[in-house]
Amino acid sequence: MKKRFLIALLFPLIGIGQVKPKTTAEKKPAVVKQPEGYQINGTVSGFPEGTVVDLLNGNNGMPELSSKVINGKFSFKGKLDYPDFKLVSFNKSAPYIPIFLDNSNVTLTAKKDQLDKAIVKGSVTNDEFYEYMTITKPYEKIFAQQEEADSASVSKGAALLEDFITKHPSSYVSPLAIFRYHQLTSNSEKMESMYVSLIPEVQTSPIGNYVAQQIGEAKKNPMGKVLADFTQEDTTGKPFQLSSLRGKYVLVDFWASWCGPCRQENPNVVTAFNKYKNKNFTVLGISLDKAKQAWIDAIKADGLTWIHVSDLKGWANSVAQQFQIVSIPQNFLIDPSGVVIAKNLRGPALDAKLASLLK
Repeated sequence: MKKRFLIALLFPLIGIGQVKPKTTAEKKPAVVKQPEGYQINGTVSGFPEGTVVDLLNGNNGMPELSSKVINGKFSFKGKLDYPDFKLVSFNKSAPYIPIFLDNSNVTLTAKKDQLDKAIVKGSVTNDEFYEYMTITKPYEKIFAQQEEADSASVSKGAALLEDFITKHPSSYVSPLAIFRYHQLTSNSEKMESMYVSLIPEVQTSPIGNYVAQQIGEAKKNPMGKVLADFTQEDTTGKPFQLSSLRGKYVLVDFWASWCGPCRQENPNVVTAFNKYKNKNFTVLGISLDKAKQAWIDAIKADGLTWIHVSDLKGWANSVAQQFQIVSIPQNFLIDPSGVVIAKNLRGPALDAKLASLLK
């Protein structure tokens, strides 16, 4: 849950079956003039006459344009300020066809029961997106925090992504590749150096701005550094100090009773705590609540049987301000010496990380 509203980026985890992009020389003929806008001409089979087709904003999932299937065809026409990620939906439901759209004349061919094999032609940016998706597809479970990557996979994936970014400094897909590179490697310095290698127009695109935000976040409480100590009162009013847990792996977990995503994640933290609490692991919860009873009730309702602290000042919580926390849930995993070794682990990713540490 955000302290302030931010447009949510949609990073698709869906397969695409598109035509393999041509070589750079083939797909950029010197005589072709870039259209002033885009035109999408779709040919589909299996859909009833009049089926509603929407072009969705890939950042927030909202419809931008609407069309209908007439004689097996549909079309969209518009203009973009910059290439951007879109989704084509039928009957306002998944599965969707992803397109990284630019101001080009695009053709789309698909069958109702094989939308994952849709063929999209005509957009150079979408060809780059296809190349990017081919690189990242083997790592979907890692990006979805469903498993931990082994070192060999990380090295291979990072090398492929770095090569893509190096070859495409003017591509609006490259910020996505930089984000995924950082997910694989946690190398914040490299993320920043890749970002500054992009052309200014790409840096200031919505996805580029999101990566810039992630660079800023990564500089806060960086990996490999000792997490600063703090003291705050527990549920009984007794001061509790983080450093008293030295010698254990600790998940420092920021949450609140009123935070829906936090409450949804709590069962995963409970599972991890119960599984590893006898293997030198614990959790320290820092609540951004204001009402003590709501805080206590949520702890009991969710079965959070670890230590909890709060000063009951909401977003003005002194520890949250100390670590510049502006969204929750958020967490840091620190090792027995207090060094940050992971950030924002969710669900299976938390279990996978702890399993790799606590044999």
